[in-house]
Amino acid sequence: MLRKVFMAQDPGRTRLRFAARAVVGIGLAVAVCGLACHSLVGVVTGGLAALLALFTVTDPTVRGQALTTALLPAVGLPVLALAAGLHDRPAARDLAFLAVVGAGVYARRWGPRGHSLGVFAFMTFFVAQFLHATTDRLPELSAAVVLSVLTAAGVRFGLWCYERGRPSVPQPAAPGGTGLRRVTTRQAVQATAGAGFALVVGQAVSGERWYWAVGAAWWIFVNTTSRGETLVRGFRRVLGTVIGIGLGLPLVAPLHGAAVPTAALLAVCVFGIFYTAAVSYTWMMLWVTLLAELLYGLLGVFTPGLLALRIAETAVGALGAGLAVLLVLPVTTHAITHAWIERALRCVHACTAEAAARLAGAPDADPAPRVAELEQLLGRVRLSVAPLVHPLNPMAGRRRRARRVLALLDDCAREVRGLVAVAADPEASHDARLAAACWRVETAVEALTGGDARDLAAHPAYTPATEPALAHLHGLERALAELAAPLRTPPGARLADA
Repeated sequence: MLRKVFMAQDPGRTRLRFAARAVVGIGLAVAVCGLACHSLVGVVTGGLAALLALFTVTDPTVRGQALTTALLPAVGLPVLALAAGLHDRPAARDLAFLAVVGAGVYARRWGPRGHSLGVFAFMTFFVAQFLHATTDRLPELSAAVVLSVLTAAGVRFGLWCYERGRPSVPQPAAPGGTGLRRVTTRQAVQATAGAGFALVVGQAVSGERWYWAVGAAWWIFVNTTSRGETLVRGFRRVLGTVIGIGLGLPLVAPLHGAAVPTAALLAVCVFGIFYTAAVSYTWMMLWVTLLAELLYGLLGVFTPGLLALRIAETAVGALGAGLAVLLVLPVTTHAITHAWIERALRCVHACTAEAAARLAGAPDADPAPRVAELEQLLGRVRLSVAPLVHPLNPMAGRRRRARRVLALLDDCAREVRGLVAVAADPEASHDARLAAACWRVETAVEALTGGDARDLAAHPAYTPATEPALAHLHGLERALAELAAPLRTPPGARLADA
């Protein structure tokens, strides 16, 4: 696990800059709230609002990110007012919380912006429970949210906007549908059911910290689609929480809430959350847990018993999410994985077509954005396939097949990247064989995504080409042809070892 986090590739040092900017943005937001004479509760609220503004907004363009960031307070402040107003009315508060859960997940049907606003709305209600927000604190907390979002936006779009000038890469949306066939609709029902279970059982475990269980159930549903993904994420959340508490107890307890060392460790935790989020959910949860421990130390309520309670509530939330995805409108891992793989293969074809057009001299052909899109789609494939390749998966045949598919898709991506690099060479020129090879790639993709798998067997065997572009195209053809066996084998059938 250590190797996965610290040896993972970081092209353009994007994760490093993402994490460093978060430390700067959140640190400035906390400082602004402190200078505005807010209490410790106001400062904590502002810091968490800035963290969410920098973490959850993922629109493909800088302009879109700015608009979504501007909309965060418009969504968060009414939810904050609702949570504060219902503080002393538990039954109404619980129903409102579940409504926010359902609406927040349903909003994902509108893409990254809906996702970001849904997360911010949920977390605003959650933070109100975390800090016991009441109506008398509402002006202060609202001001803290607005100031922090503005400060975070100033850092993200002014002081340190490293995304400016980069090509726009759309975030891949979940497979569509209508009514209850739409994945986001099914997830909204599942999340509400899972959160309802977590709320009831969590309150039985603790009348004060029950919201931890609801929060765990909610975050397990974030960025997942199928029941397999959700179950694996729940396991990783519990694992990260347990490890984080084990590391945090001897680290946080001796501080006794001292401001300076706590602030320094909070900055480390923020960096860790942002740096590891893209590569390991377990590690991200470890840092989130350490951050929560430090905040409780700062607020003067840190005890070993509180940490044991956090583990119990996290387990309740994971159980609620797991039961929901298994029993309420389940979305199968196989169906979702097949949909993502099909989209990745069609993107492979689009990359090849753009590269071929560039080599043929088309001035407007640019395969680079397609390559970036392919990387996004392959990330979704890996997330979807994670339950199948997990070491605890008892179905060895499906595990081997899933690993074979991932390896061949990585081969495809490598050949596509090589082809695009060749196409970027101004000395590269048109070769009639390129058009024929690209046509064969198109035929192979069509066979894998809806045509006849026998079409792949008709391709002749190729010897390694001397020309770099043809070499990459022939390598791509071989990888696509080999994908036929694992993709066309029924889920329960045995796959011959490659």
